[in-house]
Amino acid sequence: MTANNIHPEFDKIKDRKSKEIYLKQRAKVIWFTGLSGSGKTTLASALEKRLFELNYFCQILDGDNVRSGINKNLKFTEEDRLENIRRIAEVSKLFMNCGIILICAFISPTNEIREMAREIIGDDDYLEIFVNTPLSVCENRDPKGLYKKARAGEIKNFTGISSPFEAPDHPFIEVDNSNPNIDETVTTLLKAIIPEIKFDPLKEL
Repeated sequence: MTANNIHPEFDKIKDRKSKEIYLKQRAKVIWFTGLSGSGKTTLASALEKRLFELNYFCQILDGDNVRSGINKNLKFTEEDRLENIRRIAEVSKLFMNCGIILICAFISPTNEIREMAREIIGDDDYLEIFVNTPLSVCENRDPKGLYKKARAGEIKNFTGISSPFEAPDHPFIEVDNSNPNIDETVTTLLKAIIPEIKFDPLKEL
């Protein structure tokens, strides 16, 4: 089967706006980027909990979970990393079309990769959170022992050691998680995010 024989029928599916009205929220993709050990997943989980308490319906996509499932056939070459993020962005878009707020936690190390995700998701719907924790702090934490293995040459193409991480040029918000106060950081994130996801029936109807 070729691409010419594929005919998406999104026009026959209940539209995103109807689902946002039903859920009383505006769907967005909140994209955490940063080094391994920077605290992306911890912050994403804490943010999800706080948003849930505020009656927002969210879904987390995390690097390890996605790599163990839908993307388990991909390695860590430059090409496979690009494909990893491409698939995640496409899946995020599908969730968003259901009116769901996506919280994504992925290293996504280069501007090229993140720009691709932004283009797929849509600039207005992509909220990039840069967890700017220094490499020395991340390596000192090393919760999975990955930096130690990378330094020993056991892991190739490891971001921050043998593969570069490019800091985002214009993130939606940047946080330093060196000395984490999770509650305080999540409160800072909420102040920026809530206006983006808040449902206003007078505007939406």
